[in-house]
Amino acid sequence: MSKSTITTVLPFDVHTVWTLVTDVRHYGWRSDLSRTEVRSEKEFVEYARNGYATTFTVTKLEYCKRWEFDMENTNMRGHWTGVFRSKGDNTEIQFTEVVTAKKWMLKPFVKGYLKKQQARFVADLKQALQTQGEKAKIKPADPSSAQRRQIK
Repeated sequence: MSKSTITTVLPFDVHTVWTLVTDVRHYGWRSDLSRTEVRSEKEFVEYARNGYATTFTVTKLEYCKRWEFDMENTNMRGHWTGVFRSKGDNTEIQFTEVVTAKKWMLKPFVKGYLKKQQARFVADLKQALQTQGEKAKIKPADPSSAQRRQIK
């Protein structure tokens, strides 16, 4: 069994971070996924870019505080815990994965793989939040000035 935890503070409110992380239907910000499939309120499947599927079963959900699920594929089974803490306008996230390899030959690589995956997830999350923040700052053009430009 291997365990890996990543903790970071993001300069976004907890609701924004929570919504992005837990909305599994909108996975486009994730560089490691090709698609997701929501099977029920408590079960979803993520497909890696190479088509490899992992099934997730939600075991705990406390709005904007905690999200937990069991995960399993042909190579591993484990549990993921995401803790979200509001720190004023910022959010501290702490994601912990505990994984057991199903194949003995994979056991030496699990810890390194988890750390790499967690770092990638957080990097993707930061990029998506930054992009979302930049879009929110863009103000729509004044229609009258746009019309004046078209007339000229």
